[in-house]
Amino acid sequence: MKLSARNQIPGTVVGITPGAVNGTIKVDIGNGIIVTSSITEEAIADLALAEGDRVTVVVKASDVLIGK
Repeated sequence: MKLSARNQIPGTVVGITPGAVNGTIKVDIGNGIIVTSSITEEAIADLALAEGDRVTVVVKASDVLIGK
């Protein structure tokens, strides 16, 4: 699969929390850093996501905010 988004980070699914419409996916991208994504339950099922799966986190945003 090719994507135009340049921010692609490999990781491992470490948690899936189902919801009524959207579920939460936690992905370990290394060094103890966890990225959390909210995606539809339909997408979770279509991708057959499970803990331990190797996935790619794709970040596509018009704004990236930094706080300190």
